[in-house]
Amino acid sequence: MEFHTWEPVYEAILDDFGYPRDGDERARDRFVELLGDDGTYDPASLGLDGATVAVAGAGPSLESEADRAADADVVLAASTAADRLQTEGVAVDCMVTDLDKNADTGRELTAAGTPVVAHAHGDNIPALEAYVPTYDSEFVVPTTQAAPAPPVHNYGGFTDGDRAAFLADHFDAGSLVFPGWDFDDPSVTVEKRRKLRWAERLLHWLEQRRGERFDVLDGRRDDIEPVATD
Repeated sequence: MEFHTWEPVYEAILDDFGYPRDGDERARDRFVELLGDDGTYDPASLGLDGATVAVAGAGPSLESEADRAADADVVLAASTAADRLQTEGVAVDCMVTDLDKNADTGRELTAAGTPVVAHAHGDNIPALEAYVPTYDSEFVVPTTQAAPAPPVHNYGGFTDGDRAAFLADHFDAGSLVFPGWDFDDPSVTVEKRRKLRWAERLLHWLEQRRGERFDVLDGRRDDIEPVATD
């Protein structure tokens, strides 16, 4: 995903939620400052090329579907899905997070040599400042949803889960599976439900770009609003 392709979708997300673009840009720039000259992790080292990649969500179904993650070649875990999979005995190859829930897990993972995709957006600058200095930067993949500014990347996506899927696609994953995804989870907040609708739309766009059908969208496609890309 190149930014010029992602940008119209990003602008639609900003418009829908009323998020200010300059907030994302400030967070991105602060991330750059916090990393300084430290080296960061290259996701190509995850071995995604041609692999079956589990993009694990943190929905209620995760534990019952943990075997789907265990059977994959590479496991990308969204936020607290990392902790829950490890509790189930499933090794996590990478965590994708915006540092809003289990940021200490990111510190533990990077210290152990497991990469963490850490995301900067408009309202998490305090979290970036609190946690990024505690991470081993050699195992940090810094991302933004605004225009990239080295070493901060933009591989596409909005929520932790769909950003993990776009990351896998960017590095040529062979196929994607989605344990722990529950679009209709009644326990989430109204804002989270809106974000899940966007995640659903973005995954539908991604499967069309890939020429792949994600089983997590089976029975849902007719009701998904297409993503406008221009």
